[in-house]
Amino acid sequence: MFNKISIIGCGLIGSSILRAVEEKKLASKLSVFDKSSHVNSYLKKNFSSEVCSNISEAVIDSDLTIIASPLSSYKEILLSIKANLKKDSILTDTGSAKKEVNKIIKNISLDNIHWIASHPIAGTEYSGPEAGFSELFKNRWCILSTDKEVSKSKTSKLEEFWIKLGSKTKFMSFEDHDYVLSLTSHLPHAVAYSIVKTAINNEDKFKDDVIQYSAGGLRDFTRIAASDPLMWKDIFIDNSDNILKVLDNYSKNLDEIKNAIKNKDSKKLLEIFASTKKVRKEIIEAGQDTEKPDFGRK
Repeated sequence: MFNKISIIGCGLIGSSILRAVEEKKLASKLSVFDKSSHVNSYLKKNFSSEVCSNISEAVIDSDLTIIASPLSSYKEILLSIKANLKKDSILTDTGSAKKEVNKIIKNISLDNIHWIASHPIAGTEYSGPEAGFSELFKNRWCILSTDKEVSKSKTSKLEEFWIKLGSKTKFMSFEDHDYVLSLTSHLPHAVAYSIVKTAINNEDKFKDDVIQYSAGGLRDFTRIAASDPLMWKDIFIDNSDNILKVLDNYSKNLDEIKNAIKNKDSKKLLEIFASTKKVRKEIIEAGQDTEKPDFGRK
């Protein structure tokens, strides 16, 4: 599909792309770069791709360059690879926030490079190259964002790439992407971090009991809250405006529940709970989860 693909950053997402590209033979050549010596050692032992020690050399002659690193590293990476990016090639990423990244791209002025942002909505609570697997993107959405002037043939080429990795694709503007994800992904993570921090207090004499007898609700929140701290720190900073807005709305809804509990207002509580229950049904109908017992999780 491509003569050469370069992947910058090989944690969970980057190494999963690497596995899928090798497995599906989507490139004649494949080069990878990661600043971690541990990651590089793992890659050399487990993959046939070229593991580069110099980031600028990794992208030479690459038809598709994928940045799969924390958002805070983008500017440094782009400045390092700018001179060696192949003319008329595609540059994409895997980050969960787009508006600020797009500003960086525009300020750097990458001439004759087709910047098309990608966000594969896939992942687990685990991080690092050992956690990656080639099926990570199967039946998951990948959101693509780009400016109107980018070549249609290039956007179609990148869309085809994600489809071959198993993804379903959707195009959104940079702004719409960040707002939608602030609700569907960033808010749940903020709430999960807060809930786990509240439930597990190191000074609480019941801490061991809370862990020992955690019900499904707390257990699932701990899975979300176990996500990569560095990645999520960057997301909360880059998409801060949207996240603060949805957190304000969340606080208002939480106050509504608190007041209903305080006033023992059963009618209000039933109204709130009934209005949210139908969302679960709609998520299942949209194919985003299953109604099997225990959500089909093993």
